[in-house]
Amino acid sequence: MRILLIGSAGMLGSDLAQGLDACELIPATSRDADIRDLAQVRRLVSASAPDWILLAGGYTDVDGAERDPDLAFAVNRDGTRNVAVAAKQVGAKLLYVSTDYVFDGKSNRAYEPNDPINPLNAYGASKAAGEHAVQEFAGEWLTARTSWLFGASRTCFPEKILRAADAQPELKVVIDQVGSPTYTKDLAAAIRQLIHADASGILHVTNSGSCSWFDFAKEVLRKAGKTTAISAISTPETDRPAKRPAYSVLSPAALATYGIKLRSWQDALDTYLCELHDKGKLR
Repeated sequence: MRILLIGSAGMLGSDLAQGLDACELIPATSRDADIRDLAQVRRLVSASAPDWILLAGGYTDVDGAERDPDLAFAVNRDGTRNVAVAAKQVGAKLLYVSTDYVFDGKSNRAYEPNDPINPLNAYGASKAAGEHAVQEFAGEWLTARTSWLFGASRTCFPEKILRAADAQPELKVVIDQVGSPTYTKDLAAAIRQLIHADASGILHVTNSGSCSWFDFAKEVLRKAGKTTAISAISTPETDRPAKRPAYSVLSPAALATYGIKLRSWQDALDTYLCELHDKGKLR
């Protein structure tokens, strides 16, 4: 099986690349093709002749997207459409990684894949537009929505909390946003299983359980043995450009039909912290 991995240098892409050694992997970054340019994408896909294309790259700066929505849509909507078009032309299946931010956070239960989407911010809207592009232009496709990614290959929320704990006497973290932290190694392993299962449609792929950012930060500090004081604040107090959904937990029920269940985010955090320590990033 030949797999073209677009976004192989990113946080998720790095873990996907490491775990696909049993397959014939073709890693690609923006240096190989700017997905906003259809001609470049077609050349890359044609030369790779893949069975699957994994689109793990994209524009992920939530507040940056609010300041520059044109760029976010150029990458996440137009770039995704270009990859979908090229995939269909060579008969490749496309896996698109999307986000919990396509939902508005007004649900009182975990979101199912077929629930209506209604993004609150430009980032979520650009990813929703990417989902629509996949459905319209790809042949065979799978959209894997995930949330609150953390991984040791790139700086992310837990590492930022640990750095802040070493530099500040007290941390203030949002308590009124709830989601499911997801370890990129676990997500990558699930994606590999879905590829081999020839999965299709929309699926939600996150670690089990949910928490607020405040609870997530508290657990990071506790497991890392940090005693820095931490207090809860509300979303309006952060004064961030982009609105965030208050509740964006994704239901794993559809994923379970493939026999896949991810471990709890707390257990995944243990492994992440060990990995961070091994990389010399945890004191």
